[in-house]
Amino acid sequence: MKNSRRSFLKTAGISALGIGAIPALNLFASSDEHGKVETFKNKNALTAGHWGMVIDTRKIESAEDLEPIVEACNKIHNVPKIENIRHEIKWIWEEEYKHAFPSKENNYLDERTKHLPFLVLCNHCENPPCVQACPTKATFKREDGIVLMDFHRCIGCRFCMAACPYGSRSFNFRDPREFIKEVAPGFPTRMKGVVEKCNFCAERLAKGKMPACVEASNGILNFGDLENPESDVRKLLKSNYTIRRKQNLGTGPAVYYIV
Repeated sequence: MKNSRRSFLKTAGISALGIGAIPALNLFASSDEHGKVETFKNKNALTAGHWGMVIDTRKIESAEDLEPIVEACNKIHNVPKIENIRHEIKWIWEEEYKHAFPSKENNYLDERTKHLPFLVLCNHCENPPCVQACPTKATFKREDGIVLMDFHRCIGCRFCMAACPYGSRSFNFRDPREFIKEVAPGFPTRMKGVVEKCNFCAERLAKGKMPACVEASNGILNFGDLENPESDVRKLLKSNYTIRRKQNLGTGPAVYYIV
């Protein structure tokens, strides 16, 4: 009896270690006739070589134009509304030009640009310093360029926040669930002590849907494959002058602004 119990615990322990050592995606996999492992994917999922966003600031008249965009993101991702600015959680938000592009400010900037509200979010960098700084791999970059967070691996050290030069990450100093009036079932809620940020709506892309912010933007936000010359974002980049936030740092932001 003791040997049986010991054998069971040993087997269970090895199994648990095996599950923890492989990516969660591989848990939903099968092998073809040649023994090659294939993961189950939604056939309608949107894919790209490198996802990117182009924000057309010419279509922004006032902060009111941006409210539906921010609200759409916050609602589907269960982003809590906390009045205390020290504790607020931000995925996508408004910022003044001088704060969004400090290295590009000058005394002769036109009045419209100077006072225009700019949308800022995680830049899903080509060389994300946050990923390099994370000791637990809680934040990681996918092959398609999206930088994600694994909330269960986050230990709340905030090294990623210190490494991010864009201030695109928020820390849950308080239990965020207390500040959510209506929980959206399609995305997990977080807990106190973890970092979170924009994820380019990866969960929607997996279902064949565009990011919620893009759908609510009335053409202000454009999303697509930066590696595809025929994509809408590439066409916009080819025909318009664009800038990126702090691109001199070498992070390679995937969010562009038409100004």
